[in-house]
Amino acid sequence: MRQVVLDTETTGLSPDNGDRILEIGCVELFNRKLTGNNLHFYINPERDSHEEALKVHGISNEFLKDKPKFAQIADELISYIQGAEVIIHNAPFDIGFLNKELERISGPTMSELVSGVIDTLSMAKEIYPGKRNSLDALCDRLEVDNSDRTLHGALLDAELLADVYINMTRGQDALLIEVDQSGQKFDDASSVDLSIIDLPVIFASSDELQKHEDVMLQIDKASQGKSVWRQVQPA
Repeated sequence: MRQVVLDTETTGLSPDNGDRILEIGCVELFNRKLTGNNLHFYINPERDSHEEALKVHGISNEFLKDKPKFAQIADELISYIQGAEVIIHNAPFDIGFLNKELERISGPTMSELVSGVIDTLSMAKEIYPGKRNSLDALCDRLEVDNSDRTLHGALLDAELLADVYINMTRGQDALLIEVDQSGQKFDDASSVDLSIIDLPVIFASSDELQKHEDVMLQIDKASQGKSVWRQVQPA
């Protein structure tokens, strides 16, 4: 399956109020492997960046003056992402900007271009509820090296997000790689003869059992004796 990890930098926060895209970075994954077939554009947004946005990406208005406008790179971008599943951190933000840029050139919408969108921010909130789930926070949590990231940059952020996404979804890889000393390998768990696997049974120690009982008593006390496990009789 072909996936494209995508990130943008913009002049501000609101495409409906005239803010524009000034950088796009795309990283290609095929069957969850980096291919090196990446795409990167700096774009003349035809307006200045807001001061707060400039502090985030550090891309000066002067630097962008001689860069192509979105209309000039649109065909290459459309061809690159067409039919792919797109992976974006906080997808509604980038999709909103991309749709606005495509609308200006009477182009297709993102939903018409791509096969689907994965929002890694929503995914992270489900996996790590109550925790910080910015790209930097996920890099720290998943041990992805982001030491080069002093400012936001679309291509660098897309490269980091690709690593973050792969690490967050490692459970989608084959569950069993090698199962015996013969070196036989299996592509998926359905092809594995489980009878050849000797799984050890590890019982809790008396100390662990006592600690477990202490925790159960604390919960039981806090619920005033209404704990389900105290009310249901074992079969």
